[in-house]
Order: sequence, then C-alpha cells, then structure tokens
Amino acid sequence: MGFQDMSFEEFQRLSCEETACTEKCYVVKALQVLGGKWNLIVLYQLSKRPSFRFGELRKAIPNITNTMLTNTLRDLEELRVVSREQFNEIPPHVEYSLTKKGEDLFPIFFEMAKWSVKYM
Repeated sequence: MGFQDMSFEEFQRLSCEETACTEKCYVVKALQVLGGKWNLIVLYQLSKRPSFRFGELRKAIPNITNTMLTNTLRDLEELRVVSREQFNEIPPHVEYSLTKKGEDLFPIFFEMAKWSVKYM
C-alpha cells in the first residue's frame, strides 16, 4: 500500500511512531515548501488567476516589499511550484503562474478556508 492510499487513521499512527522531525517526514518536506512568511500568501494569490505580472502580484499583497516578493518568487521557482515567463515585447514584461505542482495546492487552500470558517 502506498502513502496516497493510506487512511487518515493510518497516517496518524505512522506520524506518531516517528517523534523526530527529519527530512524523511512527508509533512516536514511539505512545510519546507510552504514555510516562510510569504510563501503561502503568494501561492494563494497565484492560484486565483492563470498568471500575474510582478506589479499586479505586488498590489494583491499590500504588505510585502518588492525585495521580499522577488526573493519569495525566486524561492518558489527553485522549488518548481511557480513558473516565470519573460516576454520580450515592447515593453518587456514577466508573468508568474503556478506550475502543475503549485496548482495541486489548491485543495489545501480550500481545506484551510473551511477550517478558518469553522474556527476563526
């Protein structure tokens, strides 16, 4: 049986067996991608549309600085959850979008929204 065929109860039991957070832990691996102050917010904004220009994304996340947005996008690109496409037109511009790997995070955002409605 593979991990994806596992029930929630089996996952809980497996998670409880290993007390140390190691790089082998699936949750730790996911948190390394999703961690960081801005990663989830940037990913969520990118999930709302097919693509964003840098300025549009910056306006959609009011409290982020240009430097932090640039660094976050670079990190997410490196993790292959965001793609960057450069258009050599007049004027030249760049658009950011989610990769398939990034798009697969959308159900997690849905579950987070349900959790927020329930508890916040």
